[in-house]
Amino acid sequence: MSSRVARLAVAPAVLLLLAACGTNKTEAGATGGCDTSKGNLVVGVVAPLTGNLSAVGLGIRNATGLAVDEANAKCTVKGYKLTMVGEDDQATPQVGAQAAGKLAADDSVVGVVGTYNSSVAQVVQPVLAAKKVPQVSPANTNPSLTIGDNAAAPKRQFDSYFRVCTTDALQGPYGADYLVNKLGKKKIAIITDGKTYGKGLADEFAKQAAKDGATIVDREQVSDTDTDFSGVLTKVKSHKPEAMYFGGEYPVAGPLSRQAATLGITGPLVGGDGDFDPKFISLGGKEGDVATSVGAPTDQLPTAQNFIKAYNAKGYQDPYAAYGAFAYDAANAIIASVAKTIGDGTWSNSLRDTLIKNIGSYTADGATGAVGFDQYGDSKNKVLTAYAVTNGAWKAVQTGSAG
Repeated sequence: MSSRVARLAVAPAVLLLLAACGTNKTEAGATGGCDTSKGNLVVGVVAPLTGNLSAVGLGIRNATGLAVDEANAKCTVKGYKLTMVGEDDQATPQVGAQAAGKLAADDSVVGVVGTYNSSVAQVVQPVLAAKKVPQVSPANTNPSLTIGDNAAAPKRQFDSYFRVCTTDALQGPYGADYLVNKLGKKKIAIITDGKTYGKGLADEFAKQAAKDGATIVDREQVSDTDTDFSGVLTKVKSHKPEAMYFGGEYPVAGPLSRQAATLGITGPLVGGDGDFDPKFISLGGKEGDVATSVGAPTDQLPTAQNFIKAYNAKGYQDPYAAYGAFAYDAANAIIASVAKTIGDGTWSNSLRDTLIKNIGSYTADGATGAVGFDQYGDSKNKVLTAYAVTNGAWKAVQTGSAG
């Protein structure tokens, strides 16, 4: 995400939540006969665990906890017990920086899964990088986080930052191709929420839509705290668009779609992975609206079936949502690299450079498919999917590789 999308799997919580100084700390499951005499190591999570985007953040946290539990059961990191610590960033950069600071100050933190929002990632990256704490995001899609602002001259921003999802440099054009070439919409209005994710995604969409022969008839901006969009939508309607593209997330996108329909704007609302959540529909997303998302549908991936089964067996209260499988893969990249880095030895801060290098060279068949990173820390997996609201639910209508 993005800042950014959801498959369902529900049941009652089984993880033990320990409240300490405002930290959401979950002890990993029993390690059985494993030797844990060397102590505990922490896999952190920074994600929105409360607020409008918590449906995604809780799935990220739970899936990370699942990976930690499984690693402990297998004695993956010799001599150590892993613990998952979840920090709530509230989808807010300032809060995210504080959360990252708490984790970075703890020498036992070996890596962080997060963030969800690209705008939060921008402030979290330097905090973790300063302490050489590796960060593997399951959900950030803004390209600049890895290659910088100049795509023509890419330059890696932080050696400690990686992501297991593809970026908006591919997702935006994928959405444009689908809307223009597949649905035949040539007159398109763009609305963004002004945040890093939404603006970047819309910019990439607009460039490809123009190449495909479409015309951007209007471009407007709202706030992610707005609830009444009548003013903006009245302007949009005057341009007679055949569709609207929204750069943002479902708490705004759902009501925006509903209000557009009320004003007689009949075309579909199309967006990115920030829209791809059942709450988009419950908040007002209408039949025929479209969202693109990274990866293939989790519930249809053969590689994800063991993850889904294990997640359901845990009895979490929250679904794994759009990024649970990605978080699971991100956590396993950290855990496997920690095990490789430590070997039979002991953990110390002097191993952090080696750990970061080991994450960079990590490859595996994960829940989301092949997991691996290029020279910028970006995922080598370029699969994307378009979903349409069909009979009141998201339905995959196209999956393929981009780029």
